[in-house]
Amino acid sequence: MFSIIKDWRDQRILDNSPFTAEDWTQAAERIVILDRLDQDELSRLFDLATLFLDDKSITGAQGFEITDAVRQSIALQACLPILNLSLEWYAGWSSVIIYNGSYKSDSTTVDEFGIVHEGQQHRSGEAWQRGPVILSWKDAKHSGERDGHNVVIHEFVHKLDMLNGRANGFPPLQPDMDPARWTEVMSRDFEDFQTHRKSGLDRYGATNPAEFFAVLSEVFFETPQKLVDAYPDIYNIMVKFFRQTPLETKS
Repeated sequence: MFSIIKDWRDQRILDNSPFTAEDWTQAAERIVILDRLDQDELSRLFDLATLFLDDKSITGAQGFEITDAVRQSIALQACLPILNLSLEWYAGWSSVIIYNGSYKSDSTTVDEFGIVHEGQQHRSGEAWQRGPVILSWKDAKHSGERDGHNVVIHEFVHKLDMLNGRANGFPPLQPDMDPARWTEVMSRDFEDFQTHRKSGLDRYGATNPAEFFAVLSEVFFETPQKLVDAYPDIYNIMVKFFRQTPLETKS
């Protein structure tokens, strides 16, 4: 019964969407990495993005205006990682906050002597556990250009990682995946990345396992061959996790 009600509710949302299929197509054409999707995948992505916009509020901070173009761009890229999963993977929180540019965020660090230092950092995005996703539009508007960097995907992958607790690079896995294999591959390659530079992989990924997972997810969707060249085993387990094969371009 619950499934029937949910399906009816979802269809009602889709039927009453302010965006037409043509609107979504035009929005998708501005995001280069979506050109690998076939028509069926694009249609499902448009539906998922429509449901996402109904489920999440997108608000501007410090006077930033949220236009339809901003909403569609964020929704399409946020939903790409869950295209073959479901919107349930983004359950438990409700808002996206967007600044025009980078913003300041309080930070706390502990040095090698155990002394706590508090200050502020300029950020382009962050994801809070059970809280909002925060993005800089200055950075987000250039996401999806197939350059290996995508702040939208980065922060929303943190949300997937947080489904089973704090972000630590170990999200809830698919039923047919081996947790021991995930741990083995990610731990081994993270250790390697801390001491070896890899072409096309942002060094920010060496910060900790959570950032490693998020950074490599950006590369998985943006420039997948770079990930295969650097860490083929990670590409293969991400194929199983996201249920997508970004190296296969479809017509």
